[in-house]
Amino acid sequence: MKTRHFERIGNGGVAFTELGFGTAPLGNLYRAISDEEAQATLEAAWAAGCRYFDTAPLYGLGLSETRLNRFLRGRSRDDYVLSSKVGRLLKVCPPDQRTGIGKFFDTPSRREVYDYGYDGVMRSFEASLERLGVDRIDILFGHDLDTFNHGSREAALARIDEFMRSGYYALLSLRDQGVIKAFGAGINEWQAAQALADRGDFDLFLLAGRYTLLEQEALESFLPLCEKRGIGIVLGGPYNSGILATGPKPGAFYNYSEAPQEVLDKVARIEAACRGHGVRLIEAALRFPLLHPAVVSVIPGGQSPREVEDNAALLSADPPRALWEDLKKEDLMRTDAPTG
Repeated sequence: MKTRHFERIGNGGVAFTELGFGTAPLGNLYRAISDEEAQATLEAAWAAGCRYFDTAPLYGLGLSETRLNRFLRGRSRDDYVLSSKVGRLLKVCPPDQRTGIGKFFDTPSRREVYDYGYDGVMRSFEASLERLGVDRIDILFGHDLDTFNHGSREAALARIDEFMRSGYYALLSLRDQGVIKAFGAGINEWQAAQALADRGDFDLFLLAGRYTLLEQEALESFLPLCEKRGIGIVLGGPYNSGILATGPKPGAFYNYSEAPQEVLDKVARIEAACRGHGVRLIEAALRFPLLHPAVVSVIPGGQSPREVEDNAALLSADPPRALWEDLKKEDLMRTDAPTG
């Protein structure tokens, strides 16, 4: 599998595989899977050539990290890139008070406590090292500093202020000491990512679903800023919660909810254009973000060996340049979207 070397401050950087593995599904997201299934899925990702793994304390309330522990044990630490997240601490609680009921299944009884302060970031980092069983984590992302998660722009800005006053300096210190190679934020909105980039010296952003075949609004200002500053983008959610994988079928998901009619209609037109060039919609969706020079990896995730193997096979597709040109002509893609 192809790799993309990312280095911004002269510390050696990291080598991302173009296809990364997002481990939220291994935290029993939406359905429970066994330890054996999780292990088999990770083994399939490794066999496909994937060497970048992203996790977070939130994913299964520690379960994703502990499952990675089992998988990574015995593998050379220099053979893979690992990222996790900070901003939440996990506290023991009664089962009926745990975070994520109805979203994460069969997880430890823990509740999230937001803490974007200096000490909270350090405690989260230390706890992740213990759950993962590793001696270092390459990249740390401040997690969910956005309106989607905190409910309002005002609440999100308050969390950003808390982070920039305190927790940001913990990450800066860890990077400057060489404890981590890079840091940034894992976030659902490009506007929040830009607000952070305007206030600090960030290396990378893990941006979920906001630069895809379906939407490219981040080209307005955020992605040009990333190019100018040498900031890398890990692109999560390349299928926009599913619709770019399933196509515009009834009940298709977009942004974690059923897709509205205007989205279904646009995806139907994109799919028709892809079909006209002998390309599957899902193939175009996975390849498109990687055409932007700031994007270092896409992480669609996977909850079974088959899903992981399918993603690796999809990435080998090479849609013709004429497809992108037609999508631009039909006003289905921004004309300033890089296409090779």
